[in-house]
Amino acid sequence: MSASPQLSLVIPAFNEVATIQRTLRAIREYLEPRGVTYELIVSADGTDGTREAAAALVSEMPVRVMGAPERRGKGRGVREGVLAATGEMVGFLDADYKVPIDEIEKVMPWFEQDYDIVIGSRAAAGANIRVRQPWYRRIGSKGFGMVMRPLVGLRGIQDTQCGFKFFRAEVARDLFTRQRIDGYMFDVEILSLAARAGYKVKEVGVAWQDDGDTRLKLVSGNWKNLKDLFRIRFGGRRAALPVPAPRA
Repeated sequence: MSASPQLSLVIPAFNEVATIQRTLRAIREYLEPRGVTYELIVSADGTDGTREAAAALVSEMPVRVMGAPERRGKGRGVREGVLAATGEMVGFLDADYKVPIDEIEKVMPWFEQDYDIVIGSRAAAGANIRVRQPWYRRIGSKGFGMVMRPLVGLRGIQDTQCGFKFFRAEVARDLFTRQRIDGYMFDVEILSLAARAGYKVKEVGVAWQDDGDTRLKLVSGNWKNLKDLFRIRFGGRRAALPVPAPRA
């Protein structure tokens, strides 16, 4: 049996055919010269050809593809990808590459200081916002934080929603076998589960840029998010899901 890769990266995607190959190649071009062994797991829903575009790169890099034609939610996509991962460290970053892979240099040293989870942040010290969100999105984010933190209890985390998070493999497997939220609030759920389990979480500032594209509907999407926050707060302890076998 071949040795496990040092790093598993899950890339959730929904209709990202225009960006997915560029993102995967950027990751490869950063990791391979540094001698990092890795696997890329593209968890892509949609019918625009994202899965096919990612699968076309299997001769260039270790990439696996999963997903479905229907939109099932980012949380579900990340969960399925993480539970299929085989690396010693497991992380995820967005297919639209809002945070470049070289920001991982700010993440990995913290694992040597006994942290279990290290998350990228647009609000922590050292963050570099290269392209800001529109003003109404920034106001919405502040309002979200004012509701989320007292409701869920994550007062120590400044930015729960940055899509750049890394875990020790055993910690990722523990959390994602108990994670249930399929939508955007899965980040909050994971951090809430981590806090309840007593895992050490480090938040580090990263470079981030808005791409002008959002998949969140302001009214219906935020109403669903609010309901999911109540599910997180009052859901109680979750039994673990069965862990799927790694997919080819």
